[in-house]
Amino acid sequence: MKKSKQHDLSDADNTGKDDKEKEKTLSVGYFQLFRFATWRDKLMMVVGSLCALIHGSASPLMLLVYGMMTNTFVAYELEVQELKDPNKECINNTIHWTNGSIYETTENTTVSCGVNIEAQMTMFAYYYIGIGLGVLIVSYFQIVFWVSAAARQTHKIRKTYFRKVMQMEIGWFDCNSVGELNTRISDDINKINNAIADQVSIFIERISTFVFGFMVGFIGGWKLTLVVIAVSPLIGIAAGLMAMAVARLTGRELTAYAKAGAVADEVLSSIRTVAAFGGEEKEAERYDRNLIEAQNWGVKKGSIIGVFQGYLWCIIFLCYALAFWYGSKLVIDTKELTPGSLIQVFFGVLMAAMNLGQASPCLEAFASGRAAAKNIFETIDREPEINCFSDDGHKLDKVKGDLEFHNITFFYPSRPDVKILDNLSMQIKAGETTAFVGPSGSGKSTTIQLIQRFYDPQEGMVSLDGHDIRTLNIQWLRSLIGIVEQEPVLFATTIAENIRYGRPGVTTEEIIQAAKEANAYNFIMALPQKFDTLVGEGGGQMSGGQKQRIAIARALIRNPRILLLDMATSALDNESEAVVQEALDNVRAGRTTISIAHRLSTIRNADVIVGFEHGCAVERGTHSELLEKQGVYFTLVTLQNQGSSNTANEVITEPNEDEFDLKVGNSRHGSCRSTKSRRSVRLRSRSQLSSDFVPDALSGSFMIPSDLQITSKDVTEDDPEENEESAPVARILKYNQPEWPYMLLGSLGAAVNGSVNPVYAVLFSQILGTFAIQDLNQQRKEINGICILFCIVAVISFFSQFLQGYAFAKSGELLTRRLRKVGFQAMLRQEIGWFDDPRNSPGALTTRLATDASMVQGATGSQIGMIVNSLTNIGASFIIAFYFSWKLTLVIMCFLPLIGLSGMFQAKMLTGFANEDKKSMEAAGQVSSEALGNIRTIAGLAKERSFVESYEQKLELPYKSAKKRANIYGLCFGFAQCVIFMAYAASFRYGGYLVRVEGLPYMLVFRVISAVVISGTALGRASSFTPDYAKAKIAAAQFFRLLDRVPKISINHTDGKKWEMFKGKIEFLNCKFTYPTRPDIQVLSGLVVSVKPGQTLAFVGSSGCGKSTSVQLLERFYDPDEGQVLIDDHPSHTVNVPFLRSQIGIVSQEPVLFDCSIAENIQYGDNTRTVAMEEVVEAAKKAHLHDFVMGLPNKYETQVGAQGSQLSRGQKQRIAIARAIVRNPKILLLDEATSALDTESEQTVQSALDEARKGRTCIVIAHRLSTIQNADIIAVMSQGVVIEQGTHDKLMAKKGAYYKLVTTGAPIS
Repeated sequence: MKKSKQHDLSDADNTGKDDKEKEKTLSVGYFQLFRFATWRDKLMMVVGSLCALIHGSASPLMLLVYGMMTNTFVAYELEVQELKDPNKECINNTIHWTNGSIYETTENTTVSCGVNIEAQMTMFAYYYIGIGLGVLIVSYFQIVFWVSAAARQTHKIRKTYFRKVMQMEIGWFDCNSVGELNTRISDDINKINNAIADQVSIFIERISTFVFGFMVGFIGGWKLTLVVIAVSPLIGIAAGLMAMAVARLTGRELTAYAKAGAVADEVLSSIRTVAAFGGEEKEAERYDRNLIEAQNWGVKKGSIIGVFQGYLWCIIFLCYALAFWYGSKLVIDTKELTPGSLIQVFFGVLMAAMNLGQASPCLEAFASGRAAAKNIFETIDREPEINCFSDDGHKLDKVKGDLEFHNITFFYPSRPDVKILDNLSMQIKAGETTAFVGPSGSGKSTTIQLIQRFYDPQEGMVSLDGHDIRTLNIQWLRSLIGIVEQEPVLFATTIAENIRYGRPGVTTEEIIQAAKEANAYNFIMALPQKFDTLVGEGGGQMSGGQKQRIAIARALIRNPRILLLDMATSALDNESEAVVQEALDNVRAGRTTISIAHRLSTIRNADVIVGFEHGCAVERGTHSELLEKQGVYFTLVTLQNQGSSNTANEVITEPNEDEFDLKVGNSRHGSCRSTKSRRSVRLRSRSQLSSDFVPDALSGSFMIPSDLQITSKDVTEDDPEENEESAPVARILKYNQPEWPYMLLGSLGAAVNGSVNPVYAVLFSQILGTFAIQDLNQQRKEINGICILFCIVAVISFFSQFLQGYAFAKSGELLTRRLRKVGFQAMLRQEIGWFDDPRNSPGALTTRLATDASMVQGATGSQIGMIVNSLTNIGASFIIAFYFSWKLTLVIMCFLPLIGLSGMFQAKMLTGFANEDKKSMEAAGQVSSEALGNIRTIAGLAKERSFVESYEQKLELPYKSAKKRANIYGLCFGFAQCVIFMAYAASFRYGGYLVRVEGLPYMLVFRVISAVVISGTALGRASSFTPDYAKAKIAAAQFFRLLDRVPKISINHTDGKKWEMFKGKIEFLNCKFTYPTRPDIQVLSGLVVSVKPGQTLAFVGSSGCGKSTSVQLLERFYDPDEGQVLIDDHPSHTVNVPFLRSQIGIVSQEPVLFDCSIAENIQYGDNTRTVAMEEVVEAAKKAHLHDFVMGLPNKYETQVGAQGSQLSRGQKQRIAIARAIVRNPKILLLDEATSALDTESEQTVQSALDEARKGRTCIVIAHRLSTIQNADIIAVMSQGVVIEQGTHDKLMAKKGAYYKLVTTGAPIS
């Protein structure tokens, strides 16, 4: 909707045209998919379609030959029977009595004879070979032409689409999430490709078989054709119903599993909390409860599939009975048909119906292609409102750098109801430094984006040196501007390349110069590869301060006239901030600079300060002028100073900031907030919890481990695991042991189903045989008997199909549930370090539970059914064939491997190519996702073109391989299609020989050939299931590897020591520690500190000095690499983990709550027993929570929402405190428990904490020094060691590091 709204704004003049367009784009017509085809492509597609038409007519043609052949056999058989009488002989192709008179039957007709069966058969064999060769050639061209034409078109679509997306204005990206665009580039275009490639030719081929099949039927005998057609809708209806039912049930099953998946995801994302409160068993139970529903739906689905399959087979066999009964009447009584034409009609109609059924999956591909094309083509046709590739607009000769805003009104296109700028006017003089201040959401960052012309204002204008910037050339305008953002984006390449992005064609000297100016040169030279160091995905290998300085160097190398600093230092700690600030101060000289900041220290020395409020510039002046005015600026300054007397330059209104963000919904990242800035905020809070801010030796700042950060080391580790040997089937079956009765029943059903086809071959040939019986009554009796047998087979196969479906669904679903539960328990058993590995992120683990378990099921249940089915099928066929004619069987067997191979080829082609495609597209996918994810940065640097070029270059390889593959695919396809014709040619030719020489009854030839060919197709079908099977074994191997992994820290209740009087004495003895995922960074390097029972120890120090890490060692989330943690004088690694954790209560900075009621969250504090409601209320009172809860409508039953989203931070903190109190721990750990709160809630929470600390050993990690002045011991940490410790007064007297921290009032965060 929003998109069309924008259209109407821009195209208000041609609305008429617009409406028509809208109707047209509702859905893309099928032929519009080919809009990128050149005439050469069109020619290829037309020729390909012709070939497909001819290919489609081959099978019906073969039936004509087959019919003629049957007649020949029947005639020969009759002749043989007549000539058994020694008194008859064959003269001039008519049977005479031996005395020379002509033999006449009872109806006074003569009987012809002298069928030269071998000559006839040779001719038929030539026909078959001719058809086969034709098919080989035609099907090769049909595939090659379509596939390569499609490859060229999709290549073009990809290029056009990416180019167009890179041209779009930023507002468009706000309305389309980057993830969605990435999937469109990969999946949607693949869907279009499927809709215009080989599927089309196969569809045409099947439809043509359908048409020709009916034609052959009607030519042969119209009455029988009509009778068979009359019954066929029953089959179609059943197939349709089955598809619908399965789709609906799968949906149900998925939603049911989604609940369990949500539980798993919630638990794994907050694994530290679960571990700290010993909730592993409780969670496993909760997960299992949610699995039951999914299991029941799965069983239902299996049974329904069974019923429908049974019904289908039943109808098919009843059809056979009817057709043969009525057909034989036409042959015997009215003589309208010959036996050959009976076969021709029957198989013609059957073939037509089957091909119509097989053509329907193609329609699905076409439909999804059209749906996918809708989005893609809409984007391709959309005109960007601000086109960065256009060459229009002036370039000024000389730029001073005066900026002026004239009455600007602006809202983000993604949120038209929120006015961000409201009639804003202001001037920014050239060469001055202007600072913007104001509460979050007042429009400061937005003005910066307007200067870069990421958006155009709805009213008013921005001018540069008096020219409206809309009249200037975009690329040129952006080349004047250097920008440093709060969270700078680096591209995944080397440092030098990142700086080079600033301006094309710079020399290495200039890069070095810029790095020096940005104060980055020294740390770059200290790195092993200097300027060629890779910065990692999103700059993940660099610390915050290093990234900032590289970004500043990138901005400087442009030698910009205008420098925009958007909170460039807010994410840094003090030390790095000072360095970066200094770099910024140096480069501001002589440029127009606009700086947005929250910390006043950074903007005091600006020439002009502009105060923003509600999207207007309400005041401007210098620092001192504005303080006198007592306006916005004054409030911000006082707010900042009042927080606590000793944190003078704490961040401006930092606490309120989040609240602002929630209210206004606008964040400093403009409106792509939901994705970008939310992610960064979340990342940071998570990493602080796990103390992932590790000091980086070079700059003392911290690293933000991004989820994407995979170092080269990880990659090498990754590969051997992927090519893991598959799990032994025996072990998978062991897990399925309790279900053996089901598996037995299922196998029984499968065996019956397998023997149905060979039985059909016997009955079918028997009918042909009856036509050669001379006594008509005898003939009728035999035919009726056979039809009754057909009916019996129909009923039996209904029940056995149902049995197979139900039994295997039941055993499979039980297995899936058991595996999921066991797998989940195994995950919860692992030590915390295991979860730090990016391969074991919560997302990856939940998908593993969801998919791997159900894939393993594929290796047992239905798979066993399939195998049993195929084996009985093949076994029975061969027994029949060898029994009746072993010679002929051996001849046909030569072709079996080829037929089986061709079946495998087809299965392989469809799956194998899809995977190859994915692989080859990955390189291009990385370019596109990096480009779309960082579109603002790219637009700011005007680098869109280079990304488009690099993307197109990466596409060349997949395109070439696609064209090469078209040929291989075509050859395989042609070969697979023609093998069966060759098999028929050889076997019938030899069959004719046997009939003449050895007097083999002709019906046995048919019996043997159809039995063996049927078993060949069964072979092919069994082999087409192998990919699933291989996947299942690999999945199982991964699963068992998880189950077999021995955690480094066992949480078993029996391992380790327990003792009665737990006092709570803690000592750290020379602990050294590195995080397993980052072994190169030493976090603790010899920590020594001790606490006596009942004392409070406070840790202070800058981010990443190892404060939180020490807490995690105490909880035994990790064990130290060297040294020991002693608890009551027992080394921690000898202590029973559940026992130790049960003595510890923890309240962390971002408490994790579970998606259940407040009471349940508090009860989570002690999972060893059921906590009574009185205790919950008691704990809530101590945590100052009770009154607030009683004010809620549902009181303690109020749901807190996912991750506690329904509550404010202060409320969450207090629930977490109550949860810790319920545990009644001897040791209380408070990890920055009040840092995220505003002043008011902080006081409440603080008093709750003071209450909770009474009589317990307590370790506090503090953010604000005011909160810890009354601690018994204060330990100041730096670089992983304690540099000084003592009481507040002692440390103040010492005038060391602590004194400095208190007096400068620096925030220690």
